[in-house]
Amino acid sequence: MTAAAPTKRRAADIAYDAIESMIATLELQPGSAVVEADLVQRTGLGRTPLREALLRMVAAGLIRQEPRRGLRVSDVQLADHLDLIQTRRALEQLIASSAARRATPPQREQILACGREMIRAADGGNLDEYMQADQRLDHICHDACRNASAVNAVVPLIIQCRRFWYAYQHEGDIVEGARRHMAMAEGIATGDTQAATAGADLLMDYLEAFTRKVIDA
Repeated sequence: MTAAAPTKRRAADIAYDAIESMIATLELQPGSAVVEADLVQRTGLGRTPLREALLRMVAAGLIRQEPRRGLRVSDVQLADHLDLIQTRRALEQLIASSAARRATPPQREQILACGREMIRAADGGNLDEYMQADQRLDHICHDACRNASAVNAVVPLIIQCRRFWYAYQHEGDIVEGARRHMAMAEGIATGDTQAATAGADLLMDYLEAFTRKVIDA
């Protein structure tokens, strides 16, 4: 079976992903200034798509706009993170079950491939490859679920979770994280809505346990 050609992405979406990666991996530190000219140089992208991406991040609370100080990366809110995961859990269940029903055959293949990439990267201890495969898995699942409202709501929460994970990765276990992503991917790929929802729950259980470990440390 031949996979469908990937949909061409908007420049603003590419810019959003680039800034997301910088925030999630702490390349842009919490509280640090966000300088448009610096982002142009780092990403090689134009000012217009970067500005659109930054506006979306301000609206989502990932970047804050301060009077006379400009844009700054929002802080990691340890106390609120469990509430964030609770909200994300409901959205991830909806997205996973919808993707299991609505994904095309090529998308199902791609979702499984991303899950396998995460397993390989985790087994090899390659955090960067693990996170890149995780981001690709999210994109395909979000396209497959065909629910823009759920996707728009969950994306800022995902970025916050990735950043939290990078900040406290010494408490994490990417092998276990990959296993749980794979359970969700298999449920979606096979069209089993119950398995997909259970996989999303397993993943959120992992993130909740990780957060509690950080809080209790």
